[in-house]
Amino acid sequence: MIPSLVSVTTTRVCLVRHGETAWNADRRIQGQIDSPLNSIGIAQAHAAARWLSKVQFTAIYSSDLQRAHRTAEIIAAHHTQPVRLHGGLRERMYGKFQGLTYAEAEQRYPRAYRRFHDRDPDENFRSGESLSEFSRRVRAALHAIAQAQRGAALLVVAHGGVLDIAYRMATGLPLTAPRDFVISNAGVSWIAHANGGWQLQSWNAMPIAGLDELPG
Repeated sequence: MIPSLVSVTTTRVCLVRHGETAWNADRRIQGQIDSPLNSIGIAQAHAAARWLSKVQFTAIYSSDLQRAHRTAEIIAAHHTQPVRLHGGLRERMYGKFQGLTYAEAEQRYPRAYRRFHDRDPDENFRSGESLSEFSRRVRAALHAIAQAQRGAALLVVAHGGVLDIAYRMATGLPLTAPRDFVISNAGVSWIAHANGGWQLQSWNAMPIAGLDELPG
């Protein structure tokens, strides 16, 4: 259900994290490695699709990584809009951490992992993307999408890291603050853009149970 909003110029953005992958289940850091949904993830995407089937979306956007794109395609099958791929919605590039479990990353790179765990905004894993850089990219992508479709209801299917930034953008929670909110696979959230700012409308409604394996 879309939260009630009074401004006709408000742009409503429905955020959906992609369905589960085998790497989510293993607590393995995917980043921009293009892993597919597993059978649970496909079921979650179909549950989200049914949950959102009555919403009239003006446009549907997705990360171009297949776990998000496939989730978006399953949801879009209930609507008339095509899925528009947007590279700005990709997960963070985790450099040398990608492909490792969180435990393996901590063991191999203890100093870098500590900085990552502490949300150091400048840690970039040597060949990756710092939290500050990632935040700027995601904010720019969401702002551009909202500005291009003012007053619309939009669907954005992306990743845990992207939703983390979106939540902080909508609530003012600092980038460096520990995460105290849930980001589940296939969780459905709503944020709104009006008068140049963002607001949180609802967060992580669950059409079907999903993992939140992300670190704080």
